[in-house]
Amino acid sequence: MASWHERFAGGGLRYAVMLHDLVMVWLCWQLLFAARYAMLDNAPVLPLFSLDVAGVVVLQALAFWKVGLYRGLWRFASVADLINIFKASFIGLLAILVLFSYRRLDGIPISVLVVYPFALSALLGSPRLLYRAWKDYQTVQSDARARRVLVLGAGQAAESLIKDIRRSGDYEPVGLLDDSSHLQGAQLHGIPILGMLGDVAAVAKETDAKLLVIAIPTLGAAGMQRVVALCESTGLPFRTVPRLNDILEGSSLPGQLKEVAIEDLLGRKPILPDWALIRGWLRGRTVLVTGGGGSIGSELCRQCARHGAARLVVLEISELLMLNIQAELRRNFPDLQVQGVLGDCGDPAVIRHALKSYNPDTVFHAAAYKQVPLLENQLREAVRNNTLATECVATACTESGVENFVFISTDKAVDPANALGASKRYAEMVCQSLNKRAMQTRFVTVRFGNVLGSVGSVVPLFREQISKGGPITVTHPEVSRYFMTIPEACLLILQAAASSSRGAIYMLDMGEPVLIRHLAEQMIRLAGKVPGADIPIVYTGLRAGEKLHESLFYDDENCQPTSHPKVLEAGVREFSPELVLGNIAALRRAVANYDVDAIRDILFTTIPEFSPVQAQDVRSVTANVVPFPSKEAGRIH
Repeated sequence: MASWHERFAGGGLRYAVMLHDLVMVWLCWQLLFAARYAMLDNAPVLPLFSLDVAGVVVLQALAFWKVGLYRGLWRFASVADLINIFKASFIGLLAILVLFSYRRLDGIPISVLVVYPFALSALLGSPRLLYRAWKDYQTVQSDARARRVLVLGAGQAAESLIKDIRRSGDYEPVGLLDDSSHLQGAQLHGIPILGMLGDVAAVAKETDAKLLVIAIPTLGAAGMQRVVALCESTGLPFRTVPRLNDILEGSSLPGQLKEVAIEDLLGRKPILPDWALIRGWLRGRTVLVTGGGGSIGSELCRQCARHGAARLVVLEISELLMLNIQAELRRNFPDLQVQGVLGDCGDPAVIRHALKSYNPDTVFHAAAYKQVPLLENQLREAVRNNTLATECVATACTESGVENFVFISTDKAVDPANALGASKRYAEMVCQSLNKRAMQTRFVTVRFGNVLGSVGSVVPLFREQISKGGPITVTHPEVSRYFMTIPEACLLILQAAASSSRGAIYMLDMGEPVLIRHLAEQMIRLAGKVPGADIPIVYTGLRAGEKLHESLFYDDENCQPTSHPKVLEAGVREFSPELVLGNIAALRRAVANYDVDAIRDILFTTIPEFSPVQAQDVRSVTANVVPFPSKEAGRIH
């Protein structure tokens, strides 16, 4: 809190500005009259003050107050402030016309009234702009220790960046680069545009730049990859300004520089959900999220809280994750009702208690085991937690009359080749089967691929391996996966959930699949290292249950577009709901008896396309260590 003398000083400065403006009103009125009568031989003698002048000053002061002229600061005077000044001057003129209308403007020359708002605007605006120019000039006189910055881009983001850099005093902008030919040789706030982006190495050397900043937040993935490669060629550290999506999601602040993340290089355009649809659907709802403390579940909680949910119920088996997400939600959304249920979502008593206690309108079922290699030797647990728990929650929702049940699935459920995929595919079929029987509950399944930054994701693993000096371990040189950020995935889950379809499986458009070796090479470069030379890449062979490539849908699902270009709806494949639901009892008995062979037989019977794959040792056909990057190593496809 500011001290009393600081508040007094701030108030005194404001009163000084108000006094300045009122003096300018008086001066303007006097000068206009003097100019009007200056050429006359018998010019009247004008009093320094009169009732007429007092009336003009009072009316103009009221106009200043009405427009809110003193909310702005001279230090940051801008075009908006000049517009407010002219608006206040014009309102003052109208008030003056009303004041003197009783005497039909007798003694008030028309020329004075015509010129008055323009002259007053000039008298009020000029000191403000001169003051700002003086303060900016002082800021430009940077400390000799300031870090020299070369900015890539010369658009609005660069313009804002230069202002912020100059205010900080810790950095000195020495030039800009932009590929627009018509900007070459121009200046932005006195900083010259010294060439094209491709000239960054030469210009950085000439200007003795110590830091590069990419100020082109609208760049697509291909453009960002090119610019990053150019920055890497200089050997200098580089940063980027945040994208609009980063600011809206709360992961970055306006004007905050950040390191280029691997997410910035993925081959995908920013996601723009239908905000009106999502907020209209969520507003006032009670939402229950199973696995609410996990990577996807916790982000779903944040998005639901951010976009209008009235109450959030977090069901979580881990007490630490429960404490963390509850504390975060209560801290960031104080008006939101946050409730927690500690327990296993595969326990019918836990689910019945949660549904009866809080009566949710929508249930997001995000709880699951997700690690392919681990689950290959844990088929019983994969089925218990991914299939039977889903059936438990879904059945309880139909019995309780929950409006919406949203199941979070995976691309591994398409032509399943491992325990994760088979258990998730069975759960998909359970949801579609129950949807045909449910009277009130609407079932929606959302299927997507790998999520960057989630627990167990390859990206945190690569970061850890790079921090230790390598090597980075990749299973196969041609293995590829679909990737999406956690916030993007959750927003599209909400988009699909807010649709009107019943029993549908939605696929999220995740762009082009990414070669994992290219992902590894890019992450090594972003860390300032050289793939192969500084950090080796070791190929270890595909593990049990892993495929080279994943698919988001079956060939016969006949995907159809939806109202959102990033969400596709799959047609329902032919299967027997009676067989799917009828085998649940047998599956429960096999799980209770820990009969893995029986579980496997039931999966084969219920999911004909289930075809497990074994680990493939590729070390005999590929080099174990990549000594140098390939020609296309700088690209992510």
